[in-house]
Amino acid sequence: MYLMGYGPQLLAGTLETIQLAVLSLAVSLVLGLGAASCKLFAPSRLLRFSAAVYTTVIRGIPDLVLLLLIFFSLQLYLNDLTDALSLPYIDIEPFSAGVATLGFIYGAYFTETFRGAFMAVPRGQLEAGIAYGMSRWQVFSRVLFPQMMRHALPGLENNWLVLLKATALVSLIGLNDLVKVAQNAGNVTFHMFLFISITGLIYLALTTLSNSVFYFLNRRYSVGIKKAELW
Repeated sequence: MYLMGYGPQLLAGTLETIQLAVLSLAVSLVLGLGAASCKLFAPSRLLRFSAAVYTTVIRGIPDLVLLLLIFFSLQLYLNDLTDALSLPYIDIEPFSAGVATLGFIYGAYFTETFRGAFMAVPRGQLEAGIAYGMSRWQVFSRVLFPQMMRHALPGLENNWLVLLKATALVSLIGLNDLVKVAQNAGNVTFHMFLFISITGLIYLALTTLSNSVFYFLNRRYSVGIKKAELW
């Protein structure tokens, strides 16, 4: 029997992990771009201060602590709200909680990646675009964004790989992801080493595939850039 009957469950857990990672990445990118823009371009001091507090607090607390804190505190506050309004009980299911929590956590790391990438683009090129008659959106989409992405890709790749591996933490709040399936299979069959090893190999395959994708993205955004020669 294929992996003692747990092959289909491992496949389903892998797909669950991929979905969790991709959706968390989308949330992180939106939060990261928004917070980085607030830090650099927001006219309001309150927005700049809020973005600074967000990145400082989130990056200073371990991911596992934040995951448990956000998951359980959200459920408690939601219970209090439904009780106060006499509404039916609402249960936050683990997948949605995992996406929101991981996206919120890693949005802080993406913020600093985007902020550094924005600052690496020479301001004179933006001023030249405006002087040429481009609108602010054209300057952003044609001048700032392509160059910013070239500087941001190494940091984005690193953050994505860390985020992908951090999906394993969500098994602690009940999500039936790859790690949770492997743990259950190991406990039932008494072959824990086998299933955890398979889990490690699957994560290694996913990170290797991710490296290949980022390799092509780096080539795409480095077109026309002359690389420095090493002596």
